[in-house]
Amino acid sequence: MTGILFGRSPWRHATLACLLAGCALAARAGDITGAGSTFVYPLLVKWAATYYTKTGQQVNYEPIGSGNGIRQIKAAAVTFGTSDMPLKPDELEAAGLVQFPLVVGGVVPVVNLDGVAAGQVHLTGQLLADIYLGKIVNWDDPAIAAVNPGIRFPDRKIVVVHRSDSSGTTFNWADYLSKVSGEWKGRVGAGTTVKWPVGVGASGNDGIAIYIKNVKGAIGYVELTYALQRKLPYTAVRNRDGAFVEPSRESFSAAVSAADWNQHPDFYQVITDAPGMQAWPITGAVFVIMPKAPKNASDAKSALAFFRWALNDGQADAAAEHYVSLPSGLVKQIEAYWGESIK
Repeated sequence: MTGILFGRSPWRHATLACLLAGCALAARAGDITGAGSTFVYPLLVKWAATYYTKTGQQVNYEPIGSGNGIRQIKAAAVTFGTSDMPLKPDELEAAGLVQFPLVVGGVVPVVNLDGVAAGQVHLTGQLLADIYLGKIVNWDDPAIAAVNPGIRFPDRKIVVVHRSDSSGTTFNWADYLSKVSGEWKGRVGAGTTVKWPVGVGASGNDGIAIYIKNVKGAIGYVELTYALQRKLPYTAVRNRDGAFVEPSRESFSAAVSAADWNQHPDFYQVITDAPGMQAWPITGAVFVIMPKAPKNASDAKSALAFFRWALNDGQADAAAEHYVSLPSGLVKQIEAYWGESIK
């Protein structure tokens, strides 16, 4: 029996299940190979397992971060790369690549504070920027207390945790902070890697989650599923319209509803700080990146068949993992784009 390989990931249970079932742990001819985003990894685990059961097609995916996924597809080392940071059309053209969105999720601040439940702590974008700039260093800072009446914060140092690898989750986090803080934009900016003013680094979404889980007073940012799996309290965040909202499929959907994909070549769009009273402010899409003229046309065709199934029939899995599926009209645009762009 063969199965699904997911390597270099702290989510060891997927590989362990494969070993227990006698799965092959090396990619074979005809297997789909991908690498990149840890943000989308929990969903790809479910999608690949379901797809293998239905079709016998194996999907091998390495959750090594968006930046490394981009490097892998540019080097033609995998069938597809994934990134939470879209590539600009001119960069795609220069590299002979195409991209399309696959699913939408949310980046959430998570904390380790005694007696704090999910959504109980309220933070603004400016507070998050000031914490990550090192300007707010203690949990009992008056600026935090001002938006959290009724919560008595401890006299405890804030331990700032950020990604140490090249990360699309970091890109969406830093892009949001750049939109809400002029100082952050000027001093740090946005990218899959940035020069962090303060804090300690951890690799991958799960690396951050594990660190937060074990360090009192810590704050970090992860995709929502990682927060829920690790039972980490996430915070509410004030959005562009001034409402404090909690991360959920509904608040991610509200952010996506403000996006107009028709106006953007190669689906290039960043949807952080979206308008709308219900919108989660740190919402992002995961993008698949593939070559226009694949070296192995058969593998590319198999990958597109997998993504067609995921976009049309894998929506129950997406909902179960707290991601938002793409609107049917956008899915039709993506399928037409494949026919026009991939040889």
